Amino acid sequence: MTITLESIKADADALAAKIAIFEAQAATIPAFFLPEITIDLRQGEHYAGLIVGHGGEPSYHLVLLPGEAESINWNDAKAWANGQDGELPSRREQALLYANLRDQFKPECYWSNQQHEDNAAWVWCQGFSYGYQGGIHKFHQLRARAVRRLVIE
Repeated sequence: MTITLESIKADADALAAKIAIFEAQAATIPAFFLPEITIDLRQGEHYAGLIVGHGGEPSYHLVLLPGEAESINWNDAKAWANGQDGELPSRREQALLYANLRDQFKPECYWSNQQHEDNAAWVWCQGFSYGYQGGIHKFHQLRARAVRRLVIE
């Protein structure tokens, strides 16, 4: 088989055409699919983002509720959040809140809803100054924020 300049140019033109078709396809394929949604936020609420479900749990949208409690122990923080028609956020949710809504928090520690796996007297908290998560005893006085979840069906 003889290779000529014309055959190389023809192959290059065919390859360029394939690349153009591929790039056009890639531009029309979304990175992920979500149906168009409308989230009705109430006065003072902030949309935090999407929590992708795992382990059979559904995915949901996370909404940060207005207001916060200051200098409150964990049991009182849970009751306070329930009184706001919400709940304390989980550790995953706190990581999302830190990533997307850090400006809505003071640079201090906030309670999560999760007890520590190794010691039921301890609970996980989120620091909003440097983004760390750590365990702390339930009787300590921290801040609290409440969230609500909108399950995607």
